[in-house]
Amino acid sequence: MTRHTSQSSPVTEPKDWVRVLAAYRDPDPRRSARELLVSVVPFLGLWAIAWWASTISAWLALAIAVLNAGFLVRLFMIQHDCGHGSYFRSRRLSDWAGRAIGVLTLTPYDVWRSTHAIHHSAAGNLDQRGVGDIHTLTVREYQALSPLGRFAYRLYRNPIVLFVIGPIYIFLLQNRLPVGLMRSGARYWISAMGTNAALAAILAGVFYFGGWKVLALVFLPTVVVAASVGVWLFFVQHQFEDTHWDGGEDWKLHDAALHGSSHYVLPPILRWFTGNIGVHHVHHLYSRIPFYRLPEVLRDHDALATVQRLTIRESLSCARLHLWDEDGRKLLSFAEARNPR
Repeated sequence: MTRHTSQSSPVTEPKDWVRVLAAYRDPDPRRSARELLVSVVPFLGLWAIAWWASTISAWLALAIAVLNAGFLVRLFMIQHDCGHGSYFRSRRLSDWAGRAIGVLTLTPYDVWRSTHAIHHSAAGNLDQRGVGDIHTLTVREYQALSPLGRFAYRLYRNPIVLFVIGPIYIFLLQNRLPVGLMRSGARYWISAMGTNAALAAILAGVFYFGGWKVLALVFLPTVVVAASVGVWLFFVQHQFEDTHWDGGEDWKLHDAALHGSSHYVLPPILRWFTGNIGVHHVHHLYSRIPFYRLPEVLRDHDALATVQRLTIRESLSCARLHLWDEDGRKLLSFAEARNPR
């Protein structure tokens, strides 16, 4: 494969990366098929092993289910690429692959694809918050709230709510309806209800042959752990201290993409399970790049490999950030917003 170098493509502005990154957009059909195969086969295999293990030991079944959550996260990342039309050359094939995977991830594909496109088109825009993002208030907005409003926002930003209760609500309940697109046409209702029907048929079969025990020890732990991991990844990709928010004419798409998305530096095994989604600044600059080609971009362009880096250890402190300071242009904790230095 041709190696592209940053020296041959000088970049002075974030928007200039679009031209450079276009060289990486073409998927390899064989590679895409192989990545899908090595994700779905182990997922189904571990599901079957966990089912069998539930007849022997509840703890063994739980352990296998938790491990299998990693493969479910990876399948979601493939579904994610399908939604961007970057996984297969055929958009039709990408869409139907995404819809099939959506049953496993409990995510109505067409609904998610539409709301996720809104996220990409408005990330970091203070005037267009509310769809496909983590609810974030500015310091002044928070200070203008009533005591009850402040309590509700603080509750929402609590880590237990954000990373445990929230993911359970989103994937088990919210995704059952085309939330955000309720009046946008039958297509989204068909997506949600079709996913629900397929999921109900699968769960009915699991219950008939395995009972509540399999649902409780295999299905729920896999889904809940994968959902929590997914929400955490999405959170740290945009909710870090020096992220980027602007409003009005100051907001620029490519500036927000590059500076408002982190480069989450993960060890190789976690990069594999998360489909390189940690290379999020590149993904937002050019979402048509297949996930397995993102490492090529970092290899070829040092400027992108070294910007917006966030390690696992550094990412843990992101959970204490809650409010955007428009004056200091950074995320603050509630305490910092109350007692600015």
